[in-house]
Amino acid sequence: MDTQQIIAIVVVAVIAIALIVAGVLADRSRRKRIDAAEQAREDREAAAKAAADKAIAAKQAAGSEAGSAAGAASTPSDQKSGAESAESMKQAESAQSAASSTESAGSAQSAQPESQTSQTAESQPQTPESATSRMTRLKARLANSANPFGKALFNILAKDHLSEADWEDVEDTLLMADVGADASEQLVDELRNDARITGTHDPAQVREALRSKLLAMVGTDTDRRLNADKPEAHKPSVIIMVGVNGTGKTTTAGKLARLFVADGKSVMLGAADTFRAAAADQLETWGAKVNVPVVRSDKDGADPASVAFEASQRAKNENADVLIIDTAGRLQNKANLMDELGKIRRVTEKNLPVDEVLLVLDATTGQNGMEQAKVFAQAIGITGVVLSKLDGSAKGGIVISVQKELGVPVKLVGLGEGPDDLAPFNPEDFVDGILA
Repeated sequence: MDTQQIIAIVVVAVIAIALIVAGVLADRSRRKRIDAAEQAREDREAAAKAAADKAIAAKQAAGSEAGSAAGAASTPSDQKSGAESAESMKQAESAQSAASSTESAGSAQSAQPESQTSQTAESQPQTPESATSRMTRLKARLANSANPFGKALFNILAKDHLSEADWEDVEDTLLMADVGADASEQLVDELRNDARITGTHDPAQVREALRSKLLAMVGTDTDRRLNADKPEAHKPSVIIMVGVNGTGKTTTAGKLARLFVADGKSVMLGAADTFRAAAADQLETWGAKVNVPVVRSDKDGADPASVAFEASQRAKNENADVLIIDTAGRLQNKANLMDELGKIRRVTEKNLPVDEVLLVLDATTGQNGMEQAKVFAQAIGITGVVLSKLDGSAKGGIVISVQKELGVPVKLVGLGEGPDDLAPFNPEDFVDGILA
């Protein structure tokens, strides 16, 4: 091999290394921007909520003072109360304006940690919405969404005469709604053999037939209760949250904590996602809103199993009702994922048994997310699924296919960005919502 060939090989190697390094740096920069944007949104929501609560309190105080002074016409104290109320409202508006400016400032948030801490400490703990109220509201939101799944099926099946092309359209609609190939074929066969569809063609009977078939596919007799809500649950009841980064896993852990707090349970959070720098901060923001303590490492990149062990030990000592452990969601390779999640579970069970492993799945990814879901199911053994982002942009059939593929029930669904937009999954409400 002559000198020119050696030089050419070295040049190619140097270029390849430079491209790899540039790719790694670009990926790290992108992750930092995503984490910063997510943290900014959380801080903005907290500031806006605190301002709104302060405004409401000011209005109530003004109304109370006005009622107690109803016998006196316009007194100096009334004027003072009105001035104080106006001042409180002005302060609330200023706080909301400051929250908006925080978003545009971006990285400038890091220069004001002490003021943000003071604001969180001064704000009153929030009262989460009850599970019953959430289910009613989320059902209405699903019915008003742009999801065409149920409506498209009904429009086809309600025709006077169904041709072979119509039945192909039915199957295509099911496939596009992420119901899955096997489930779609099964549902089409059952619909074709239903006399209410192939016989009278009464729209009411067609709708009832479609509703009953969809309910059967979703499953109405499945126990969808969280294990922590069952009488035989351990105390503390440990829940491990797993899922790919970007599915809303950490956010779902925070929302789940609010759901338990609304039921009167004492909750503790464990920030075992040490791979993503902002994950622990994000979890602490959620915990602060409802006075839920968060166990986290003092340094980035710490061993996640050690955080899980410390969280389980503290939850046991403080006799909490529920411990929710957030984990990393990176999928570098299957072996590393299984090793890390398995270790987290083993060290946790040295202190407390693990009652629940919830897989958070982004409903908008549809069938594309199923392979990732199977990896997590094999790695740690999941007991239930949380479908995040099941709004108008998602395809409702994912509920059917994920249960059929993974063999575990969908227990919780998230609709929207609000802190209380997470509710127990109800098959009847789900089917009625997509057929509305």
